Amino acid sequence: MNRSSEEHLLISGPAGELEILVTRVAEARAVAVICHPHPLHGGTMHNKVVSTLMRAARDQGASTVRFNFRGVGQSTGRHADGVGETEDCKAVTDWAAREFPGLPLWLMGFSFGGYVAAAAASSLGTWPEAVVLVAPSVERLPFADLLPLPGPVNVMMGEADDVVASAAVFELLEGRPEVNMVRFADTGHFFHGKLVELKAAVEEVLR
Repeated sequence: MNRSSEEHLLISGPAGELEILVTRVAEARAVAVICHPHPLHGGTMHNKVVSTLMRAARDQGASTVRFNFRGVGQSTGRHADGVGETEDCKAVTDWAAREFPGLPLWLMGFSFGGYVAAAAASSLGTWPEAVVLVAPSVERLPFADLLPLPGPVNVMMGEADDVVASAAVFELLEGRPEVNMVRFADTGHFFHGKLVELKAAVEEVLR
């Protein structure tokens, strides 16, 4: 597969400029937009789980777009409790639709970014072809208000998560008809030592 290096760009967002990293895949079959964890707790588009999602999508034939939420890195603006960040995500998906016309959207997110990805997907006119949420924040953000989700989602959840309570995620989402839950035994929030397994599981649902 022909892989180019990541391309660093600044695009227009609802609160100013948004910093993005784009990987273009020859003859791509989708474009993946990936949301990072909480901006106030060190979350950026360079997070290891976000990078793992990018590689999984790329290796399954998608061009990818990672981005920094408002107030992170070179993105302007200030943290906006998930509401503004959802608008940031929608601005990036709009840009991706123009930059990669005709390609299906894969929307992905980790932790805080998992909530944002689900919220953005729920507000789009068309449900993305694939949605992957890793350890989505369901307690500190109003995830329950999004239910039932308008389309299918894949949730990757460690059973020993030390940041997002595993029990809360399983109670809210497991068994719902639109949710495919993938559990990871003995796995904490950041998937330390389990990133290879995470990548394989994400690739499996993207096939």
